[in-house]
Formats: sequence, C-alpha cells, structure tokens
Amino acid sequence: MAVTFVVSNRKGGTGKTTVSVNLAAELAALGLRVLLVDLDSQGHCAVGLGVKVSKATPTVHDIFRRTDARLATAVQPTAFDKLSLAPADTLFEHGEGLRDEGLLKRALEEEEIVKNFDVVVLDTPPSLDILLLNALTAANWVVVPFVPHPLSSEGVKQLMRVLFKIISGTNQQLKLAGFLPMMGNDNIRIHRTVTGDVANQFGVSRLLPIVRNDIRLAEAFAAGKPIRYYAPKSRAAEDFSRLGTFLAQLLPQ
Repeated sequence: MAVTFVVSNRKGGTGKTTVSVNLAAELAALGLRVLLVDLDSQGHCAVGLGVKVSKATPTVHDIFRRTDARLATAVQPTAFDKLSLAPADTLFEHGEGLRDEGLLKRALEEEEIVKNFDVVVLDTPPSLDILLLNALTAANWVVVPFVPHPLSSEGVKQLMRVLFKIISGTNQQLKLAGFLPMMGNDNIRIHRTVTGDVANQFGVSRLLPIVRNDIRLAEAFAAGKPIRYYAPKSRAAEDFSRLGTFLAQLLPQ
C-alpha cells in the first residue's frame, strides 16, 4: 500500500493546495511514484500542475457519486516525472455525494493504485464534510499548514478536535506529521507569536520546516508548474525541497 499524506486545515487560505502540489512534486523528484488527489472542488491542483480538465474528464469525485466508479479511471499523468493527478470536479458540491467515510480508503486499495504508486498526497477542502472525513480516514499522516495569523491558529485547533475523533474511531493508525508554517517571517512579531503558540500547545517537535514568503510561489502556480521547476533557485524551492526530504523520512525504508 502507498503511504498517504493528507494536507488539511479547517481554515481556508492557509496554502493547502500550494503545499499539496509542491510536496507531491518534491517526493516525486526523490524518485517516488506519487499520486496527488484533489478532493477540493475548486480544482486548483490541476491549475498548479498545468493539467486541463474538461467536463468529460473522469475525476476523484466520481467515486462519491457512483458505487461503480473507480479512482484508477481518474488518474492521469502530468508533465512532471513520476507525478500523477486525480483531478477534482469543479461542479461537485461539498454537501452532496454518498455518505460513506470509507469510500476513499477502499479506492486507494484498488490494484492499479497499490501497484503503481508509492505515495499518495490528498489535498482537502476546509469544510468539515464527507470529503474531509474520507481523507482523514484514508491517510497515514497529516500535514497541517498554517499562516502565522490568529485565525489560522483557530483553524488548527478546530482540525485537531476532528483528528482526535478520527484517531479514536475510524482511523486509529493516523499520525500527525506536523504543523507547517506558511509564508512565515521571523521578523514579524505576530508570526513569531502565533508560531510560538502552536509550538507551546502541541510541542516544538511538531513544527515542520518553515516555508518562507516568496512571490515566486504565486508565479509558479500561474505558470502551471511546481516551484522546483519554475524557480529552482528561489527560497521557496529550497524550503519545499527541505520539507520533501524531511517527510520522506516517514516512509518505510
């Protein structure tokens, strides 16, 4: 079975999709066969990888609509070596779909997925709905990006309450990979304060290597490329390379 990372925060605007796209690219660059699954119906993972999705394109959301749908049908290669995408359906409404928290877990057990991928990265919506619950039920590790702002900190606390319920119920194997400071700047007092609060509440060892503020990330997304391919010498590329190497250590050796 592939090792599955879920990228999640109950607050929007914390960089979940940026992390998902670039983490997937970094793990693929390390030689791992990576599947990025976009559960957020905004569909931004496809944008970040330069993938065109039409109305006829199979998507991951098909498995939440039809019992006969298969995740493998939605998987498509990208322009980046060893990195594939199961795109989102931008017409999927987050309140609809089959009410089964185990749908995605079973889909990831399909023979084609198990045989072809070493790692799965799940991008999630901020809303507490069947999609987020499916992601947390299917995952091995949780990465929680947060912007050092009080509202983002509250999103972390809300997510942790959900995680405790999942870990004590449907997925007792789920583990916290860590909290990822996004757009961080140690020269800004509120950034230091919020990051310090997260460290104090959950432990310094739970903080992942920071991703510094870098306009190149937005440019890379607009260009449809992960940062390592768009601006390989940028500080954001350096930060995501460090993050990918760090999280790769969690994989079975």
